[in-house]
Parts: sequence; C-alpha cells; structure tokens
Amino acid sequence: MKVRTAVLMLLAEEPMHGYQLMQAIADRSDGRWTPSPGAIYPTINQLEDEGLVTVTAEAGRKLVTLTDAGREYVEGRNADPFAAFASAAPGADLRGLLEEVHSATRQVARSGSEGQRTAAAKILADARRSLYLLLADAPADPEV
Repeated sequence: MKVRTAVLMLLAEEPMHGYQLMQAIADRSDGRWTPSPGAIYPTINQLEDEGLVTVTAEAGRKLVTLTDAGREYVEGRNADPFAAFASAAPGADLRGLLEEVHSATRQVARSGSEGQRTAAAKILADARRSLYLLLADAPADPEV
C-alpha cells in the first residue's frame, strides 16, 4: 500500500519512468527506502489495470502518467508515505556505508592476496556477529 501511495503521489507531480520512480522514492526518504523493481513495476501494472495511470512507450522506455481518475484519487487522499522519513531524526547512512564495504570487499576479492582475502573474511564475519550482538543488546566486543 505504501509503494502504491508513493507512486501515485509522485506521478501527481510529473510523469515518470519506473526507474525514476524508484530514484524519487529513495531521494524523498533520504535513501532509507529504496523499493525494488519487483515492487514498482507490479504496482504500475495494477494502477494501469485500475485506470489510474497510463503507460506509453517513449524512446524505448515506458512513461507512466496519472489519468484524470488517478488525479481525483490522489486528491481524495491525505496520506503522505514520506512523512515518517521527514519526521525521523537523521541517522547514520547505513546503506551508504554498506555499499562502501561492498566495494572494498570486491576489491580485496579481485586483487588481494590469499592472506588478505582470509583476513577480509574474518573482518566480515566479525562485523556480522557484532551487528547481531547489537540487536541482542549484548556487548559487541567479547572482551568488554
């Protein structure tokens, strides 16, 4: 339901392609919500079946546009799927940090020595363990 509301709200501002919708949702939520193509495209198909959007091919891409019925639907709703993100206190950019770790891990896997790959595997296993311990309210460092 949240993806549906976000898609309709964004399309009320301007027609977009599926990828643009995913990017706009991520931007509006400061990267804390990034729906996958598996969430966006079925939602677009459902909205098209309901007559709330039209999908037209443009330069090999599908442009999604709100219909008049879609505009009426959006105007009759007050839900803002991004409100929770706006009111939430800013936190650490975990997604960005994870992407950086992923890039570093790929680099070690490609060009690191066997010893470096072994050390990287231990670092990653320790990080995973520490994150689960964090959720369990246990000290992340066994020495503490």
